[in-house]
Amino acid sequence: MVPLKIDLHDKTAVVTGGAGVLCSAFAKALAECGARVAVLDLRKEAADEVAEQIKSAGGRAMGVAANVLEPDSLKEAEERIRRAYGTAEILINGAGGNNPKGTTDREYLYPEDLEKKSAPLITFFDLDPQGVEFVFNLNFLGTLLATQRFARGMVEKGGGTILNVSSMNAFTPLTKIPAYSGAKAAVSNFTQWLAVHFSKVGIRVNAIAPGFFLTEQNRSLLKNEDGSWNERAEKIIKATPMGRFGEASELIGTLLYLLDEGASGFVNGTVIPVDGGFSAYAGV
Repeated sequence: MVPLKIDLHDKTAVVTGGAGVLCSAFAKALAECGARVAVLDLRKEAADEVAEQIKSAGGRAMGVAANVLEPDSLKEAEERIRRAYGTAEILINGAGGNNPKGTTDREYLYPEDLEKKSAPLITFFDLDPQGVEFVFNLNFLGTLLATQRFARGMVEKGGGTILNVSSMNAFTPLTKIPAYSGAKAAVSNFTQWLAVHFSKVGIRVNAIAPGFFLTEQNRSLLKNEDGSWNERAEKIIKATPMGRFGEASELIGTLLYLLDEGASGFVNGTVIPVDGGFSAYAGV
């Protein structure tokens, strides 16, 4: 059940990365509020599964295969959605993620790390440019390309709403993941730029910046084999004033608030953290 109901009947919503833990929750919430939801994902079977769950609950949804880094793939997806549901009025840019090749092994660099006499070690100097590029492309360029494809129809129709998915590490970068932190900072900046750029054509653009939520992408990075939290997860929990990880359902209220014209019609260019206080905590 959604925490609050807004009226999205006769609205078409597109959710990129829609088969993921967080974005599938977004898609289901939009459908519960009456929207026709296109679940876009690189994995067609996963997108179809989310769409079937929505339909089983009485909603309207379709799974669509799409690669947010390929304009032709997005064009094909948009044309299919337009034929089935009409022009999109809502776009959720949720596709994103990290890559090990853009990640260091340690939080800090020490002089001895350059010698690498023991086990192989990925330092800042070993980051793979292609891995870093992939992370920037997936998070930032994927947001830009999807917006180019779906916002044109919004302009032609006279308005719409775009919601990007940033991260609390866009405010303060996390250790070990420079590519992902930088890419999400770019998403936040782009959100503000788009809000200004589209302000004369009736399109509002905002972003949610989730804190730490357990997803399929980060589960192996946060839990030990026995299911307990590892050292990094424990550090995260200690640095989160609310003392826990978030649940996907706890993003829905902010999502619906930002999409509802009656509630947030004058809210434009904001990036709202939903992180249990993580970005507000100085550590002392």
